[in-house]
Parts: sequence; C-alpha cells; structure tokens
Amino acid sequence: MIGDIQLQNFRSYKNESFEFDSRVNIIVGPNASGKTNLLEAILMISGSKSYRVKDIDTIMYAKPWARLDANTISGLRSLKLKRNLDESVNKVYEINKDSIKRLSQTKKIPVVMFEPNHLLLFHGIPEARRDYLDDLLEQMVPGFQLLRKQYKRTLMQRNRLLKQHPNNIAQLLFVWNIRLSELGGQIAIARVNLVNDISMKLPAIYKKLSNSKAKLSISYFSKISITQYSSQLLHKLEASLDKDLERGFTAYGPHRDDILIDINSHTISESASRGEIRTILLGLKIIELELVENVLKTKPIILMDDVFSELDGVRRRMLTKAISGYQTFITTTDADIVVQHFMGECTIIPIGSGS
Repeated sequence: MIGDIQLQNFRSYKNESFEFDSRVNIIVGPNASGKTNLLEAILMISGSKSYRVKDIDTIMYAKPWARLDANTISGLRSLKLKRNLDESVNKVYEINKDSIKRLSQTKKIPVVMFEPNHLLLFHGIPEARRDYLDDLLEQMVPGFQLLRKQYKRTLMQRNRLLKQHPNNIAQLLFVWNIRLSELGGQIAIARVNLVNDISMKLPAIYKKLSNSKAKLSISYFSKISITQYSSQLLHKLEASLDKDLERGFTAYGPHRDDILIDINSHTISESASRGEIRTILLGLKIIELELVENVLKTKPIILMDDVFSELDGVRRRMLTKAISGYQTFITTTDADIVVQHFMGECTIIPIGSGS
C-alpha cells in the first residue's frame, strides 16, 4: 500500500504531493491534465518501468533530474532519476535509506495494470501478447527478468552474426545456438505453465462475466514442440541456418511464439465482438490479481487508466466486485461514471489542467 507520494520534475509535475486512501482512489481531471502521469509515478515507485516512455522521458523537459518519494507499508522509498550528458539516465531507488540500483522481486510492490492498449491485445501483433506473459512472469517468478534479458541479448548476438555473414558462420553460431536453446526452453516452459494456469480459470470466469454458454479456450502456440523444447529448438536453429541467413534473423524460438484464444472454436481475432474482447480481458485481469496475490502472498496495487468508460454497466459491477479489498487507483475524465460503483469507499483526487 502507498500512503502518499511526492513528484518533483516528473513528467508534467514540478513539485506536487498527493495523499491516498487504502481503498479506492479516483483520479479525476480533463484530458492532458496529468492523471496518467500520476499513475505512471505510482507504477515506477513500485519498482516497475513506465508502460509509455523510456526513463529519460519521465524527467521534466530541460530539467537535470526527477524524484519520487512515497510512504509505503514497508517504509519510505524514493526513486531518483538523473539525466546524463548522453541522454542516458542514472536510476537509483532508496528504501529506508538503503540505495539500490535494481530492485529485487522482494523489494518491489506488486502491481496489476489495466490500461486502454490492453483492449488491443488480441488484435495486435504477437509481441504484445508475449510481453503480457513475460511481464506477469517477471512479477511472479524469481530470476525471470534476468532470464528474459539474457535471451534478448543472445538473440541479438545471433542475429548480428546472421547479418554479417562471416565465412565460418556455422562454427561461430554453434555456441549461440546452444545458449539460445537453453534460455529459450526455460522461457517457453514458464510461459506454458502460466497459460495452463490461466486456461484452468478463464472459461468459468468468462461464462460468469458474460452470462453466456460460449466455449472459451486459451493455449500456447509454438512451431516447436513444447516437450523437449530446448533440444527441439537447437535442431531447428541448425536445420534452418540457410533460411535464417537469407532472412537475416532467427525464425524460431520463444520470440516467435504466441497465445491463441478461441470462442466456440474460432479465434477471437476473427470472430469476437468488442464486448467479448472486453470480457475476456476483464477475466484475464481478475486471474492476474489472483495469481500475483497467491504467488507473492501479498495484495497487489491495482492501476486502471481510463478503462471504466470502456466497460458497460454489467462489466463495471463485476470489476468493482473483483477489486474490492485492494488499494486501487482509477483515472477518469468523468467521476460520476466511477464514483457510483464505490459509494462511501473512495477518495476523489482532482487534477487540474495546470498540473
């Protein structure tokens, strides 16, 4: 839980402070007033990265530094961002006077984020769906964040060699193929386990939310057999060398996998209505809440960026019930849409157009 926060030179805030309720906080203001910037500050002080911009862009224009300070259930924490001459950023957390450059999982405040772009999750590119899984795994699985970085770094090295096309390419790629296969297998197994957990819960939640008898299924899709993924991937990398050289990139691995969701045996990208997409996403967020809390043994903070207006009355009521008992931050341009669902249980935080 976060009790209050101070923002200095952060995005549109020169020096502002806000106090929060332990239940529902409704952040109200016109468009471009700084509502989402405040939500972003809460996300970053919790230990996550911005979902909109790079760290350098969170520092107010022409300012050399930005700072966030918050009182939390675990004590005082700060985030200091310093602009370097090369436009890189020195980023340091301070928790109860201990300076930390990179927060471990135990030092982070778990967060479940619900923002408008999530509504495009199943119509957009597969990368967005892979990121959805990996971002969730980073919160729940110790070491997954490092694993993800190592895989990306190894993939980059392999692709660089494919573009350079040296004479002894097969020999040079041998080590990278093995490393990519080992890391890729670990990522794929973690994703499959997560999707299996989701698939056990999502159909029933969807039926409850939609009050329909539609048959819903979710599965992990890969061109590589999930059983013995690492050895299968190694074989694919070696067998597809000529084609990879032509393409200039690696065509197999978890960076090419996807999630498939079907309604009545038809993919949702082909047949799902706008309302069905919203219901599926709402179901996923409810499951995300349960999974994070069960794994980390603590209640996550909920951040909702202007999504209430995207839901109808039934789904709003379902969401209201699901987030009961969690500290929640909701941005909106129209408080009336949100307040009616939290009568007596919310604090309104007005944001002016000048903030």
